[in-house]
Amino acid sequence: MKNNKFKKVALAYSGGLDTSIIIPWLKENYGCEVIAVVGNVGQTKELEGLKEKAIKTGASKIYIEDLVDEYVEDFVFPTLKAGAKYEKNYLLGTATARPLIAKALVDIAIKENCDAICHGCTGKGNDQIRFEMAIKHFAPYMPIIAPWRIWDIESREEEIDYAESHNIPLKISRETNYSKDLNIMHLSHEGLDLEDPQNMPDYDKILELSVSPFKAKDEKIEIEIDFEKAKAIAINGKKMKASEILSYLNKIGGQAGIGIDDIVENRLVGMKSRGVYENAGGAILYKALEILESITMDKDSSHLKEHLAIKFGELVYDGKWYSNSLQALLKFMDKITENVSGKVKLLLYKGNIIPAGVSSNNSLYSKKLASFGDEGKDLYSHKDAEGFIKLYSLSTLVEAKVKEGD
Repeated sequence: MKNNKFKKVALAYSGGLDTSIIIPWLKENYGCEVIAVVGNVGQTKELEGLKEKAIKTGASKIYIEDLVDEYVEDFVFPTLKAGAKYEKNYLLGTATARPLIAKALVDIAIKENCDAICHGCTGKGNDQIRFEMAIKHFAPYMPIIAPWRIWDIESREEEIDYAESHNIPLKISRETNYSKDLNIMHLSHEGLDLEDPQNMPDYDKILELSVSPFKAKDEKIEIEIDFEKAKAIAINGKKMKASEILSYLNKIGGQAGIGIDDIVENRLVGMKSRGVYENAGGAILYKALEILESITMDKDSSHLKEHLAIKFGELVYDGKWYSNSLQALLKFMDKITENVSGKVKLLLYKGNIIPAGVSSNNSLYSKKLASFGDEGKDLYSHKDAEGFIKLYSLSTLVEAKVKEGD
């Protein structure tokens, strides 16, 4: 029996396994009109034939919103500027995209006078939280349908069964049924043999954007990246917009086997999950910025930024992009990186990012001061260390004397 509670539903649509079967499922269970909404954040190859597929499977209309430039400019690069990662390794490729896609979804839902929003996120994952946090931020009274928390389907295999029984074309089989997420920042792989952390990934089987370091050509790729206030603005002297820079680095980094990460992470919902990530461009930019910061940031600023980057990464991972805390940290990162401008040279070789030189007009590195010779003695002499050490160790000296009964 149909639930006629909703007449028109906006669905976050990707054309993957989950959302492919959700369109007919919504129509079967609610008898509603379905508006498919695609947020293009760089999954270009997955957009081919998507319009025809959505309409054929029951959607009355489909929107494909081009969000690539906004995604890189306003989400990827600010996260990179913060040096934010989740649990040291995850570069937040999925987590940064969801808030923007959810905002576009709300915009279309309001435009189309929809009375509900639907997403295909599983009840075990992080994305359900990220989507719904953003939806509630922009449309606090909008009902949300989450089929994975309602229907009787319990596995991706059962999803395939449903698709086959409804003649829904799929690009996967039971043997290639990895759960994937693709955008301009990364491609993630989860499921199947990867669910056992004892299994080494079959890189030849799963990699799509990169080659493994074992298969990379035996040649060095040299690049120079220009940064202005911690934002990459040019490659090898050629100015490009943010999305072009990331795309270029994805291409050359992928050829060198850069940025392939095998991670077991702690999901927000409480379980551990294992995934393999391809994020060549992101890995290169994170490393380059770390190198540039090493000569342009003072110690206190660098250590404070590193500390707050952990919190920044947690907030993004946990779906709190639009929170006051995250928005305040964005402003902090803009301020603390004002002097992080310069050029970084790198060599890319078989999975390695090798520093090859760094320069900046704002460099705090003094060759004279750091020299083991007597250069720079007008600023700092070897003899100056004696008084410094005496004062610095005073508390240790007093404590030792007290213990000795002096």
